[in-house]
Amino acid sequence: MSLPVVSAQLLKGKKGLVVGIANDRSIAWGCARAFRAFGAELAVTYLNDKAKPHVEPLARELEAPIFMPMDMAVPGQLEAVFETIFSQWGELDFLVHSIAYSPKEALGGRVVDVSREGFAQTMEISCWSFIRMAHLAEPLMKNGGTLFTMTYHGSQMVVENYNIMGVAKAALESAVRYLAAELGPKGIRVHAISPGALATRAASGIPEFDELLEKTRTKAPARELVKVDDVGVATAFLAHDAARLITGQVLYVDGGYHIVD
Repeated sequence: MSLPVVSAQLLKGKKGLVVGIANDRSIAWGCARAFRAFGAELAVTYLNDKAKPHVEPLARELEAPIFMPMDMAVPGQLEAVFETIFSQWGELDFLVHSIAYSPKEALGGRVVDVSREGFAQTMEISCWSFIRMAHLAEPLMKNGGTLFTMTYHGSQMVVENYNIMGVAKAALESAVRYLAAELGPKGIRVHAISPGALATRAASGIPEFDELLEKTRTKAPARELVKVDDVGVATAFLAHDAARLITGQVLYVDGGYHIVD
């Protein structure tokens, strides 16, 4: 899929933070590409030194002036990113939160068996991190803005092998609604984007994921799998002023899969 050219400057002058790029198959990368194609300036984070070589070339391609490590498990790194944005830009127009994590034993087991530690870690990285980023972004969105996070159909329906992550995504979608209500008076919109099954590195941890991909391909009304660029363009649209009265939504970008029994 080629990104739009005729609309390339719709977000010119906007500044945004994209968290969660791991490689060129990441949903966050699809979002970053779209935002940049629409003219926005981007700050980009990478998880750690191991991930940096994979993300740095992508950040260069995006011409990102801010490129920093951000691991929720490392105290102070998240705050440092926002401090840098404040010092260099003084403002922020949008944020893309595309991170989630669950320990292998928590993700691979039954929800009823999840340990307290596994549950807490899953919820902290997959849900609370978005709430914390919203808190830090709020004072930077002086003229309003848009906050995005990524969810999945397994938040609403029981998807085999999605397990505790489905619980975390349900909490995340609820957080989107509450944040939208609280921040709306300041002109800050909040959305969850729900892509269909995608062959990302994060998804590789889900057992029998190839079977899920094939099921999605054959049952979705569009009869094809969504691509990261499809997700990116839809997300970028919601950051435009034309979407200023759309907030608190879960936007499905899945070829219609979620409507089929």
